[in-house]
Amino acid sequence: MKKIIMLTLGLILTFNVFADADKGQTYYLKYMRPYLEINGQEFAGAHLKVEWKRMFKKDAKRFIQDYSEKYPNAKEFLNSEEFQKIAPDVAEFAIKYAADSGELASCN
Repeated sequence: MKKIIMLTLGLILTFNVFADADKGQTYYLKYMRPYLEINGQEFAGAHLKVEWKRMFKKDAKRFIQDYSEKYPNAKEFLNSEEFQKIAPDVAEFAIKYAADSGELASCN
């Protein structure tokens, strides 16, 4: 039983290590801001934490759909493999600085 608990805890910690809000902020500024044309704080503050989590579930399908409709010039990038690689970090960035987080992103 103890081994199962330790293994589960280890897996949870491992998965949290892979996504990084600071990297997500950098990726947002470098790859996504040119398409979305809003600063990082406006982007992250557009939704609550729970909303961001829902949007980035299942390979970010809901995020891709919503933001492809809202920003048609971003559609190709959002449907790319490149976006799939950065999506977990962008999600962490969005969640960390969500409207209900009490934190402000320092990116313009």
